[in-house]
Amino acid sequence: MTHLSGPTATPTSIPDVLVLEPRVFRDERGHFLESFNQRDFERATGLNRQFVQDNESRSLRNVVRGLHFQTRRPQGKLVRVTAGEIFDVAVDLRGGSPTFGKWVGLTLSSQNFRQLWVPEGFAHGFMVMSEYADVHYKMTEYYDPQHESAIAWNDSEIGIDWPKMEGVILHQRDATAPALRDVDIPFQVAP
Repeated sequence: MTHLSGPTATPTSIPDVLVLEPRVFRDERGHFLESFNQRDFERATGLNRQFVQDNESRSLRNVVRGLHFQTRRPQGKLVRVTAGEIFDVAVDLRGGSPTFGKWVGLTLSSQNFRQLWVPEGFAHGFMVMSEYADVHYKMTEYYDPQHESAIAWNDSEIGIDWPKMEGVILHQRDATAPALRDVDIPFQVAP
């Protein structure tokens, strides 16, 4: 079998956040793609990351998960949707970054096959736009419940332009998450 060419990686308005688009082979039977290949990920992104944990969630329409991060052992996340559609968001929490407090959002779906690389030092969240969505995350660090944290999904100072604001379904932790200005952020941009 010949090697499949890898994904393309496109920087967003926050250059460290990348959109990956795999090569998809379609025919009358359906489609085929490599959802992850370490060598091709490194080649496309220039990043050398080891993924140590895979997570999957299913959420119903209007569910918002996030904005989550770990205060120690921050996680880089490679996010994709295997069923449905979400509006996916990354918020820069790196102190000293020119994009601190800024956000990037885009639609990920099982139809567009896009993946979002959310680097360490970012908060991550999403809103489900379809009847339900299955979201798959590759993580660069293990989940650590002692250091999990969140900021408010609707923090007016961040100003995320969510597709809708009414009828949102939240977990209690996300519903009571503090604003960014009230959180002690431990991340710094490397000099």
